[in-house]
Amino acid sequence: MKKLTFIYQFFLSLTLLLLVGCQANKNKDKEVLKEEKFNPNAYERAREFADKNPVTIFGGSKDKNTNFEFATSNTLWRATLKNLDFLPLVNADYTGGIIIYDWYSEQSNPNQQIKISVQFLSNELRSDAIKITAHKKICDSSNRCSNSTLDQNFANSIKESIIASARVLKIEETKKEKK
Repeated sequence: MKKLTFIYQFFLSLTLLLLVGCQANKNKDKEVLKEEKFNPNAYERAREFADKNPVTIFGGSKDKNTNFEFATSNTLWRATLKNLDFLPLVNADYTGGIIIYDWYSEQSNPNQQIKISVQFLSNELRSDAIKITAHKKICDSSNRCSNSTLDQNFANSIKESIIASARVLKIEETKKEKK
């Protein structure tokens, strides 16, 4: 008889535990269903997500050692885009610090083309903050082409032009900040 009572109590407690466990899951399911309202408008869903999860690009800090400034506040970046705006742009990756231009030729000599790449080594306005690489492609009448790296004098002249333009932009910024 004691054995039967023990088994009865065991199954009764096991049943109660299972019922309590199931009740807890029901409440969780209701909470999940309340949270998952699907909005069919993709634009509104994206706007809601953006409002709930703001993203800071490149940080807002002025700490030059750990955070990069945004491209519009980097005078070297803007000066490069301004000086070489006549070249067709292939890739501009601010986070990677590189701008790659496509092959360009003048109408007077379509068989010779140049291609320029600008690598940003620092955000500071210094002559060693950027590296210019220039290539030249010469094609003959049968469309056989040969590529070569242009001499460093050409790259240096572009670099000096960019640095001079960046200085002017920096002076203009300083004047605006003082006002």
